[in-house]
Amino acid sequence: MSQQKRTRSLKSPRKSDTSSAVDSIRRVVRVLRLAAQKTQTTAGISSAQLFVLQQLGDGDGLSVNELAKRTLTDRSSVAALVERLQEQQLVDRTTHPADRRRAVVRITGAGRRLLGQAPDAPTTALLAALRRLDRRELATLARSLRNLSQAMGAAEEPVSMLFAEDPATRAPRRGTRSVRERRSRAGHE
Repeated sequence: MSQQKRTRSLKSPRKSDTSSAVDSIRRVVRVLRLAAQKTQTTAGISSAQLFVLQQLGDGDGLSVNELAKRTLTDRSSVAALVERLQEQQLVDRTTHPADRRRAVVRITGAGRRLLGQAPDAPTTALLAALRRLDRRELATLARSLRNLSQAMGAAEEPVSMLFAEDPATRAPRRGTRSVRERRSRAGHE
């Protein structure tokens, strides 16, 4: 076999694996994106907000740290989502009766009604699929995705919840002004 044919035959399986990997990523992203759009249309909130509500659905109040653990993300991501849910009166945040330094987040009646009509959050479906993989498959997938993240230069990027707004790119909400803008306007009126 010539050197050229040997080189071509070595590249072919890699091209096939690359194509298969890209196709699989496209399928997963598409299914998650369509589910996120359905969530937004049906429930009127983001998929990330719905996922947080689903974690509170059992009725027990949770601290923001406990919510972060349940949602597999960091405290600051969850805190921003809780703030948005609180603005929409879908959750309440109160002081913990035994520890006044701790806040407890609970779903409201409006939040419970919305949860009853909403589809599963895309993250819920993703986690269910990951749980169906055996231990070795999951470990291999985690390692491969970590390697892909590093190869893309994304290993040090902040990890936020799926389909949560990125605070760095989020446009200011209508009707909200910064503290400086409010003080400035108050002085001129």
